[in-house]
Amino acid sequence: MASPELLLLWDVDHTLLDAGRGLSGQLYGLVFADLFGRELAQVAPMAGRTDRAIIAETLTTAGIADPARHVAAFIAGLTQQAPAFGERVRRHGHVLPGAAEALSFLGSSAALDGAGRVHQSVLTGNIRPLADVKLSVLGLSDLLDLDIGAFGDMHSSRWELVHVARQQAAAKFGTTFDGAATVLVGDTPLDVAAALATGARAVGVATGSYPEADLAAAGAHAVLPNLTSTAGVLAAVTGNAVTASTVPGTSMTAAGPEDPDGPDGRKDAARW
Repeated sequence: MASPELLLLWDVDHTLLDAGRGLSGQLYGLVFADLFGRELAQVAPMAGRTDRAIIAETLTTAGIADPARHVAAFIAGLTQQAPAFGERVRRHGHVLPGAAEALSFLGSSAALDGAGRVHQSVLTGNIRPLADVKLSVLGLSDLLDLDIGAFGDMHSSRWELVHVARQQAAAKFGTTFDGAATVLVGDTPLDVAAALATGARAVGVATGSYPEADLAAAGAHAVLPNLTSTAGVLAAVTGNAVTASTVPGTSMTAAGPEDPDGPDGRKDAARW
């Protein structure tokens, strides 16, 4: 395996779960109305971005003077709304296929054949309270160590969050996670860019609005169509070929650097 200790950082929205169509935009509208007393006409693009960056652009577009001055208040408003938002996610959201199974297996001792451990958390644009409620109400919280995660209230730039997560993991586990010992999994080119900017391994998952070709073009080391093949996820994360016997309940072999032609003979080592 590439490393006996891996820090695996998952994006949340459209990688592990779908919180419910339109709910995040509605939430921003509620907080904006509470703060400024009028309807929010437009929310800034959200995919792959942090809440800090989304808030700042949204306020700028809405014509709010000195938008940076209001970001903290907006985050406080989102935090206040988080419990009610969580209940809406419980009713309208769902875990994406294969996500829970992948998290469960990668967190087990079998993932690295007992030779090391995968420490799993999140690197997400969500502020911590929103990430917490989404993961909790959909049953994923217990599969992740959220205390070593990095969230969208910590910094506006996604790549800076990689440093935050590495520092927190190093403090907890007493080892560093430099280079490809950190792996980011996400559904947007910005997830990939954050990994590449910090020397981490980038795994793209085409379960959001970006197809596999876009994630590959962004420079992802591996691209998955979804998380339904746990063996494929393991191969993408570690960069190693995975045999059927490695992952219970599967009969496939995932292509990797040790199997460059893939199981069907195609030279496509970056895609599982």
